[in-house]
Amino acid sequence: MGKENEEDILWDVAKNCISKLEFVDCAIYLVDENENLLVQKAAYHAKSPKDGTLYNPAKIAVGEGITGSVAKTGKPELIPDTSADSRYIVDDNNRLSEICVPIAYEDILYGVIDCEHPVKSFFSERHLKMLSAIASICAIKIKSVRANKRLLEKRRKLIQVREEMLELKLKTLNSQLNPHFVFNSLNAIQYFITTQNTKLALDYFSTFSRLVRFYLKQLGKDTASLYGEIDMLHWYLKLQKLRYEDSFDYTISIEKEGNMESEEAVIPAFVILTLFENMVEQSVINGVTDQHFKIGVKALKNIVRIEVHYHCKGLGSENLENRWYRENIMKWKDQIELINAVKGYGISHKTTSSFDNGIHRKHKVIQLPNIV
Repeated sequence: MGKENEEDILWDVAKNCISKLEFVDCAIYLVDENENLLVQKAAYHAKSPKDGTLYNPAKIAVGEGITGSVAKTGKPELIPDTSADSRYIVDDNNRLSEICVPIAYEDILYGVIDCEHPVKSFFSERHLKMLSAIASICAIKIKSVRANKRLLEKRRKLIQVREEMLELKLKTLNSQLNPHFVFNSLNAIQYFITTQNTKLALDYFSTFSRLVRFYLKQLGKDTASLYGEIDMLHWYLKLQKLRYEDSFDYTISIEKEGNMESEEAVIPAFVILTLFENMVEQSVINGVTDQHFKIGVKALKNIVRIEVHYHCKGLGSENLENRWYRENIMKWKDQIELINAVKGYGISHKTTSSFDNGIHRKHKVIQLPNIV
């Protein structure tokens, strides 16, 4: 009763059936429900290992042999003469009597205890009662061990989910205020001021302030208003367009399903912006020209679909995705996988690209849950 795992329980029963009841052979099987088999987990006889290790453990189909029959019927059996029973299966030696009892509790079969002896009619009704009592105690203990194991596994998963939630929050916080972007924005504002381009400096600073205020308001939140996210994306692209001297253009269109006209859509925070940060920085690194982002947003009852058509004039190569971009896109994909794992959102994304006559085209489709 003091054992805390199934193997210790079974080996203890097998050994004590030998030493206390003067049996010469004992084998214990547990049910493998997936395979409908009895798998030997413990055995004790003259030639058995003493270190609690089984070599080539026996497997018996439920219903096969005396042991399999007991597993199938759930009823104990006492066989005084195995030579007269066609079900008997010879293991290491041909023994003439056998006793077999199910390890069961509350109509649940956990396994079988099977003992053999070389002498006919060795086992008695008294043995059957004793072994049945041992099997019942064993079943109760196995149930308790398994229940504790499930509880520990549940706690482990809960701790793991909490750790993943913390990791997700840290990653989201990091993406919410990219230091690289902030420093570059401040440098751009400083440049416009020093060059006395007051109008552009004020325009840049006003847009930057709106973006930062939105960042701070959303700090630490897992979800955001779809239209707040679209406003943030617009401010971000406007800043980048100013910063990179109109090296790209963009359009954003929003479509709502009929019954969504009066409702607000809610989506996971900062998924969209992080993607566009990668795309814009990638295009600048490659030095491409005539860039255009056509961004379509469609809000439905349960999902929000973001569709991006991007095209530019490349540098004569189909592969415009450098190492920096690939690494950051992988981080973005990892973030999506983590959000899906922790929140169960089922965010999906698909990208196709082509290169024809010097024009590089990319089509991205992102499907987000409308968290209502």
